[in-house]
Amino acid sequence: MWQRAARVLRANWTGTSTVPSRDLYPHQWSWDSAFIAIGLRHLSPLRAQVELETLLSAQWGDGRIPHIVFNDAVPPDAYFPGPDFWRSTEAGRAAGAPADVQTSGLVQPPVHALAAWLVHRADPGLFRARSFLTRVRPRLAAWHGYLLRDRDVGGVGLAAVLHPWETGMDNSPCWEAPLSRVEPAERDAWRRADLNHGAARDRPTDLDYGRYVRLATEYRDRGYAGGGDVGAGGYGRQLAASFCVEDPAFNALLITSECALALIEAEIDAEVESESGTVAPPPGPPPPKTPDASRTRHARADALTQVLVDRLWDPVDELFHCRDLRSGRLIAERGVAGLIPLTLPALPRDIAAALVRTAAGPRFGLDGAARLVPSHDLTSAAFDPYRYWRGPAWFNTNWLLEKGLRLHGEAARADRLRRTLLDVAGASGFAEYVDPYTGRARGARGFGWTAALTLDLLSGRGGLSAGSGGLSEGSEGEVWA
Repeated sequence: MWQRAARVLRANWTGTSTVPSRDLYPHQWSWDSAFIAIGLRHLSPLRAQVELETLLSAQWGDGRIPHIVFNDAVPPDAYFPGPDFWRSTEAGRAAGAPADVQTSGLVQPPVHALAAWLVHRADPGLFRARSFLTRVRPRLAAWHGYLLRDRDVGGVGLAAVLHPWETGMDNSPCWEAPLSRVEPAERDAWRRADLNHGAARDRPTDLDYGRYVRLATEYRDRGYAGGGDVGAGGYGRQLAASFCVEDPAFNALLITSECALALIEAEIDAEVESESGTVAPPPGPPPPKTPDASRTRHARADALTQVLVDRLWDPVDELFHCRDLRSGRLIAERGVAGLIPLTLPALPRDIAAALVRTAAGPRFGLDGAARLVPSHDLTSAAFDPYRYWRGPAWFNTNWLLEKGLRLHGEAARADRLRRTLLDVAGASGFAEYVDPYTGRARGARGFGWTAALTLDLLSGRGGLSAGSGGLSEGSEGEVWA
């Protein structure tokens, strides 16, 4: 299994990054590369570092990490929307888009600081020698700053997404209500390159795709400016974006990465303090002590966890829901995004227990009807076991849930989920996603993050550890190892 997963990652390696799939996704995707780096660290910590630094080198001046970095060696018609659609170097100039590489203008869930910390922990000595954390810290801080500043549309601290593609869960039924307001782009304005490599039965419909293109076009044409500002407690005012949603998974991953960035900052500060201790201090009074950035980030992560609970938790459904910032209402559909906050160490114990009940109940079938947790509520009329994010099970979300279960004391459930993940990954040929009931492969085969997260599960290291300040190194081993 290890050798087969490693072969997938070698086959998808371009020399500077890893494509999710050679045919269907021939460029570098943002959250894919973060998950891939987490697995690559077990094969080559150095290559995992290159994976992340290649992505970070395409960061925009405003701090955003684009969701696609285009490889100019790939034919322009191999993927749509391609660089000719996004026109990042022109349309994104005011937002600081890089001039030497073409990217999209959207973002994806911020898993990057978590990935950077885990990559560092795979070989701390190597990365201290190469100053890896020192190089990536300012880029990661700028990325989080962009999300916490420019994307705080609701005025409460949570980041808003302006397009379904930014959630990473592109075609979820959770987006149907906010998307219903969007007029699809004219059919002659776009094409479906994805259908050249994927079955139409598995992919978004033309209606959904037309709406995606319309939203991306509007965002590009306003220079990739933010979604507006409705202010705390207000909805629907001053919103430039037709689609503007607070997503629990996106924000849970931002909170987790804030904790990881706190650990990165503490590690760097400890190294600097250690080195300065060998040098005689300058004469005169000591300089004033600067605020502890690591503690500040841990405090922010804890505060945002509480905001997430206050803002998106539904005690009746025992699930986190997305909030539509145009209507101000929670979206009634139940997606796997609502389970992802289980990964948060500061999540109140009663809410963590409720999430486990929901995951194990009829809606998601953990330890029951489903082999793997589906992307959408099994009992919903919108559930589809085949179509992209409308029901199939994905390896990255199940990997996150395995970590969350372990974190909150559900070791037996986590062990069973881990075993099933490994069984299904191998039997499906490391598929992009699978039928949640049967584990049968859907989408692309030889998928990057499926192979990478298989390596991480096979590594056999411990789980998360909840410390007083969020994520911490526990006796089990590395954080998120």
